[in-house]
Formats: sequence, structure tokens, C-alpha cells
Amino acid sequence: MFRIDITFAAVLLTMFLCTPAPILFQVQAQDWAPADNPLMTRWSEETDRNNSPVNIVVFVADDLGYNDIGPYGNSQVRTPNLDKLSERALKFNEAFAGSPTCSPSRASIYTGLYPFRNGAHANHTGIKEGVKTLPKYLQELGYRTALAGKYHVGPIEAYPFELIKTTNVPEPGYEDRGLLWTDLNMEPVNEWLGKVSDNEPFLLIVNDHSPHVVWPENPEYDYREVDIPSFHIDTDETRQSRSRYYTDITKMDANVGKLMKSLEEHGLSENTIFIFTADQGPQWAFGKWSLYDYGIKVPLLMKWPDVIKEQLETNAMISLVDLVPTFIEIAGGNPDNQQNFDGESFLAVIKEEKDDHHERVFASHSGDGTMNRTPLRMLRTSDYKYILNLAPQTRYDTHMNKADDHDGGREYWPSWQTMSFVSRHAASVLWRYHYHPAEELYDIKSDPNEVVNLAKNPDYKEVIEELRIQMTDWRQQQGDSETGAYERERQNIHVPYIFE
Repeated sequence: MFRIDITFAAVLLTMFLCTPAPILFQVQAQDWAPADNPLMTRWSEETDRNNSPVNIVVFVADDLGYNDIGPYGNSQVRTPNLDKLSERALKFNEAFAGSPTCSPSRASIYTGLYPFRNGAHANHTGIKEGVKTLPKYLQELGYRTALAGKYHVGPIEAYPFELIKTTNVPEPGYEDRGLLWTDLNMEPVNEWLGKVSDNEPFLLIVNDHSPHVVWPENPEYDYREVDIPSFHIDTDETRQSRSRYYTDITKMDANVGKLMKSLEEHGLSENTIFIFTADQGPQWAFGKWSLYDYGIKVPLLMKWPDVIKEQLETNAMISLVDLVPTFIEIAGGNPDNQQNFDGESFLAVIKEEKDDHHERVFASHSGDGTMNRTPLRMLRTSDYKYILNLAPQTRYDTHMNKADDHDGGREYWPSWQTMSFVSRHAASVLWRYHYHPAEELYDIKSDPNEVVNLAKNPDYKEVIEELRIQMTDWRQQQGDSETGAYERERQNIHVPYIFE
């Protein structure tokens, strides 16, 4: 690099001394840069790229366990495209959603506010009037903003995305089965990327439908060889469902690969930040609709050429409400000049200027229609997890053990109930699943699977008292006065699941 600088300086000095001044100062740089000089050409390209606003592409998986993909240590699931992405990405080991439920989580991603402040704190509910969203923020900074795939936020006028049409298509062979049998069509995304302007930076959000249930009926994995988490119950039926879930993850990974390929083919990769994450955990026990880490912790991978130069990882604690202020700062804006976000920009973490972010993050679950009626609140630090159950008298039930119109529990739950009469482990799993005390406290470092509740342990009295105070303060700041499951009928806002 030193020899290149000296050579270039010599060229400039020679031209300055040998060229008449009137001519020198009338000539533009691109006019005198020799086309066949690789040093000059590369300098010009790098200068243009560094001065150009960077594009932002976000791929969001639907209902994915953070540790159910290759980059986070799962050696059984085939995720070659995510593995490739992680080779030049910053991996966040402590990233969390604002809710373990679809609509509230997505609303948090797009507003930078936790669910109670943006208004969409129960599933299928919309944000409050006047709440500003990500596409509006970036449009004001000169960005074109587009969205493909699943929508599931509302009201629709509050999210002024350019909607890439025909990205939501029925799964072949299941055209009349309903919205849960919807696939992501990536070809319109490829066509859209082929038409973007070099002079207009863009934000593109691609929301997949996988691995949300319903999982593919014909698995590509041998059910006898899949792994079963220790906090689940190992039956043949569980393994068969697990193999279908893994098949859907691999299907999602293929869409990640298509998006990465499109960016490369259209010459966009080098000036684009590529981010992969998920809205929350999977539809498995202690996952979705719960505030255990399997439900609320999410993968977060970020590739940024020339900024993130190699595979890195960080233990900085991030919430998905941090994405909006981070994107604003990346786009050249000042998030501090906007409304009072719950999230904070983590651009300094990305640039390795600091190695920490939040001391604590929060999350909430209010309800999902006629099921999942046990509202929960969570406070998570690097050491502890505190969960407040607002209706401990109510048995915890979800679509996993109640829904009979689709799989994602129906296939294996009867086998769990049968095993609970012959296995102490199975009985313990079902008991912990259904019955939640008013408070739960877990030492994350020594008990990462959150099995041993320390809330009544006198040795942790000071810890839980401090976390209790922090939770109370946060709920007051959020305007969270709910004491039971939220009745969706109170909010007359249309929240489309998909768009055409």
C-alpha cells in the first residue's frame, strides 16, 4: 500500500509541474485518469464506493431457534448459505427479540420501540396512530425502501414500504389450505434488484415464511438421527416433527442463498450491508410464546464489506429494537434527533469501537387470540433471566398442545403426554410447560437451559429484588398496566398477514 501511495503522488506531482495551470484546473479527474492504469482505476472505484450511501438488506426468518443453524453451532442442520455468510460476518451471540410473538416482534423491529410503547403488544394487533416506522425514517434520508414476503404488521398506511408483488405464493399442492401454506417467491426480488438505481440507496426487507409451521410433509432428514434438545421429550413422533422443522430451515437457507446470489449478479454486494435475523424462536415447547431464551433469543449475522473484514463475534447484548436507530446512523442520520427510541444504535459495536451495548434487555408477551393467554414479561442481563408471570393461576396452553388444524405440536404432543406417565423427565417437562409461578429467576451462566428456578432461593434474594425494581420501572416507563391477557377486539386495526 505504501508503494502505491508514493507512485500515485509522483504522478500527481509530475502532472502539476508539467501542465499549464489554466489547463490543469479545468480538467476533471476522470478525464486525465488513464483508463489502462490499474492504480488510478482502483483508486477511483474505491473513492466512489466509500462516498456512496450503503444499501441495507435484511433477511428475516420466521420462527427460528437461534442455535438451530450452522453458524450457531448446530452441526446437523444443513445451512450452507448461512455458513458462507458467517465467514465474513459479525455474529452477535446475545441478540433478543422484543416479543416471542410475530406481530409484536415485527412492530418492534420497524419502530425501535418495545411493544407497549408502539401499541402492537398482542399478536395480530397494529401500532398506535402517529408512531413512525423504519421506511419513513430512511425515506427522509434519501433511501428507497421495499419489502418482500410476509407482512403481518399494521395499519398498512403506517408502513410506507414499496411492496414487491407476487413474492407470497401458495405452496404447490396446498393452494386451498390457507395462509400457513404460503411460500416465499424470490424471483420478483431478483427482478427488483436488477432495476435499482445507482444513485439511490435502498433498504430491502425480505421476510421468509419458513421455518414457521406448517413444516414440509416430506422431510429431507432421517428422523432417527436428528438431535432433540434436553428440555424436550424424545419420542419417534418428536423426531419426525424435528426432521420436518430442520427441512424447513434448509428451505429458508436456500432463499438466503438466492438473495445473496442476486446481489452479486447485479453488482450490489460490495456496497450493501447484509443482515440475517429471525422474528423470534420456533414453535416448540419453551420457544415461541415464551420468554425463555429458546423463544426470545435470535440469530443476528451482519456482513458489511470494507467494515467487517473477517469472521468476528461479539457478546454485546443487542435487542432488535436497536435496528432502527442503527440503520438511521448508518444512513447518515442522527437517531438522537428522532423520537425517544427504546433502542440504541450499536454502530460502534459493528466498527469494533466498543465491545458492549445494553446492560439489560426486555421483552413481553400479551396473548395470541383465544390461545396463549398467559401474559409474561422478561428482563435479561448477561448473568440472569427474570420472568414475571401476570396470570400464574392460568394454565399455560398454546397452539402446540391445543391447535388441531395444523402440525407444530399436533403430530407429537400425544406422545409427550403418554411418556409423562412412564418417565420422570417427561413428567417434569410437561409440568414446567403448563404451570408457571408468579416469578422465575435463572442463572444463565450455570443453567443456560433455564431449568432451575431460583426465585425462592434465599441466596438470590438481593438479585431478584433488584430485578423486580427494574421490571417495575420499565413497565411504568412503557405504559404497561395490563394484568391479564389482552383482548384483541379492543383494537380495531387491520393487520394483513401477507400482501399480494
